[in-house]
Amino acid sequence: MIERKFTRIQTELPGPKSAAVFATKAEYVAAPLETYAPFIIKQAQGAIIEDLDGNRFLDFSGGWGCLAVGQRNERVVAALKDQIDGYLHTDFTAVPYAPFIELAKLLCEHTAIDGPRKAAFFNSGAEAVENAVKIARAYTKRKAILVFENAFHGRTLLAMTMTHKAKPYKYGFGPFASDVYRLPYPYEYRNSITAEDIERSLLTLVDPSEVAVMVVEPVIGEGGFLVPPAWFLPAMRRLADKYGFVLALDEVQSGIGRTGKFFAFEHFDVQPDLICVAKSLGSGIPLSGVVGKAKIMDAPIGSAIGGTYAGNPLACRAAIEVIRTIDEDNLLAQATHVGDRIKSHFQRLATKYDVIGDVRGIGAMVAMELVTDRQTKEPATELTGKIATAALRNGAIFPTAGLQGNVLRVLVSFVITDEEIDEGMRILEAAFESVLG
Repeated sequence: MIERKFTRIQTELPGPKSAAVFATKAEYVAAPLETYAPFIIKQAQGAIIEDLDGNRFLDFSGGWGCLAVGQRNERVVAALKDQIDGYLHTDFTAVPYAPFIELAKLLCEHTAIDGPRKAAFFNSGAEAVENAVKIARAYTKRKAILVFENAFHGRTLLAMTMTHKAKPYKYGFGPFASDVYRLPYPYEYRNSITAEDIERSLLTLVDPSEVAVMVVEPVIGEGGFLVPPAWFLPAMRRLADKYGFVLALDEVQSGIGRTGKFFAFEHFDVQPDLICVAKSLGSGIPLSGVVGKAKIMDAPIGSAIGGTYAGNPLACRAAIEVIRTIDEDNLLAQATHVGDRIKSHFQRLATKYDVIGDVRGIGAMVAMELVTDRQTKEPATELTGKIATAALRNGAIFPTAGLQGNVLRVLVSFVITDEEIDEGMRILEAAFESVLG
């Protein structure tokens, strides 16, 4: 029996109220919009979700990495209410507003790049990535894009092309964008490559004089929470400098404190040219951005970037409070603490279950990779899904990741307590027990 204080499962899942809503979904919502959780949310606070039927769950997905400061953070909620009392919307490039400018200043001040910096805001992570590419192309007057194995950059045409995993993200959606070239990534658990290997691959794929930008996640997210070796990002910086292209880091998932630094690249003794941000920046309100060296950000002609909803005032007010909360509540240190506690639980489970082949991560970006055999490292895709489902139905939400879907990952809110973490880990261990027998 699991000792519970925060979670509660009192009905079948879905419960009757959730089931009624799912019946309406089946009739009116497009079928490809599958849902992970077998319940409908009613309310949430911090890292806890309650459904329509009174069941309670610990959410280790953090809204897929959007809720660094927790569900319904008091400062964020207060700022949103205040903004609603003022105005809801104008296109910033039509009628400008102060929160957009205040957020740009705050984000630039938190960006560890030498020299003048500027920022622009958009709606989604994919938009941030595409605009980083546009900005880099305008600056370099080149066209080609370098990306990496295991990458995820979004679902729009260009971002989808840049993404590695074919199914479900690319299946049936071709033809894809041109001039995108994929390089090998140092996936330390599975392969060993060098900077020279990456450069050789680059030279066989495209003339470097045509490359506008290299886009790389400093810690791979959707592709399996892969932490690169210390040499990797500095070596990519040297490649960018050698061949004259822009180095853009996709920090959509790894940024805004997720790894215990404001940006993940700060762990690796490197400075990029551009950084893509989203997810936790807006605390769940749709918001993304590109921040980077002013001379590069200023390269496109007037009105070349933007959008009707880009950086809307509600999202900017939320983001300002997210950054202030991270600073004032020392949430970077808390992210490290949360990640260390979860990783220690994962490592303990790895001593007990041979199916856990690798435990990895930085800060509150932690994962375990499941395999059928530790020698062959064959991905345990089906088993991973069963364990995640068993945990979910017992009160703890753990998303999966990786090209083979054999990684259990954590994107939990930094405000989760030690007691909540420990209860979630008891639920996860019970899931291992029930699935493995």
